Amino acid sequence: MRGASFNPLRRWPRLSKLAIGGSVAIVLLVALANAYVLTAGGDSTSKVADVPRTEVAIVPGAFVEPDGEMSAMLAARVEQASRLWQAGKVRKILVSGDHGTWKYDEPDTMRKALVRDGVAPRDVFEDHAGFDTWATMVRARSIFGVRKAVVVTQGFHMPRALYLADAAGIDATGLTADLRPWGFQGRKSAVREVLSRVKAIADVTFDTPALAGPKIPIATTDGRESWGPEPPRNVPPAGSPDR
Repeated sequence: MRGASFNPLRRWPRLSKLAIGGSVAIVLLVALANAYVLTAGGDSTSKVADVPRTEVAIVPGAFVEPDGEMSAMLAARVEQASRLWQAGKVRKILVSGDHGTWKYDEPDTMRKALVRDGVAPRDVFEDHAGFDTWATMVRARSIFGVRKAVVVTQGFHMPRALYLADAAGIDATGLTADLRPWGFQGRKSAVREVLSRVKAIADVTFDTPALAGPKIPIATTDGRESWGPEPPRNVPPAGSPDR
């Protein structure tokens, strides 16, 4: 009839029902995955004094700015890790992040900040293949031999980090690094975290492989043995806008 509006539900009823059903299934999957990760994670605190003494602090990487400075969230993680070491709560610190190219190096940037803050160089270990949280935890256990640890990260990330640590065989607690309100960046990260929790369950379920490498026992090794070589002289520093 002339002037009648087009209704896809009436034109393709089976296809429309499949699309609606698929959308509902995806929403349910995401909701269930988030609920599981949020309830399966271990305990965390915001106070250094409340953290139980343990061997290692694990600091997952985050963005390094184009000028080579740590992003605010990464700087907060490093600051909290330094406080743990200064308070005698941990003996070693494992910084783990993305070092996919010479021009971008999260673990080296974190390590230099910790050493500047007074942490003994021998107590800082670098994992240059912590490309995501799952890889960080798998390699902490398999490469560095970590069995117990305190994970230092933001509150929105903590449940997933602790869930993945447990799945990798690490008995972990958490120290949150929310030293100030994160505003828009925090809301953006929290939204992205919703899908990251689904990925976390997939990584655990399918045992996504992390990069292998030589063993560096964190309990008996000088941390400096894990540091990467200095970049070639013609390569800009970590975080360069040329990356």
